[in-house]
Amino acid sequence: MNEANTLEVAREAVLVLLQVSGPIMVISLVVGLIISLFQALTQIQEMTLTFVPKIIVVFISLLLLFPFMLATMQGFMERLVDRIISLG
Repeated sequence: MNEANTLEVAREAVLVLLQVSGPIMVISLVVGLIISLFQALTQIQEMTLTFVPKIIVVFISLLLLFPFMLATMQGFMERLVDRIISLG
């Protein structure tokens, strides 16, 4: 395995990481923005108001997006194993 193959695997791994974690991060960002806007408009400064809804929404989105995340990581692993097999 040469440097080009190693860099290609690393690049693909980073792209898979972004594909898997990106939707959850965007959902968390949107929920946090909505909660912050709500707190600014109502002047409620309760600390649990920021964490509890965000945790619930992220957990639900993880449950809904798990099949997509699993398929993405499985596809990456299959491509990686194919590369390993082709080396030997």
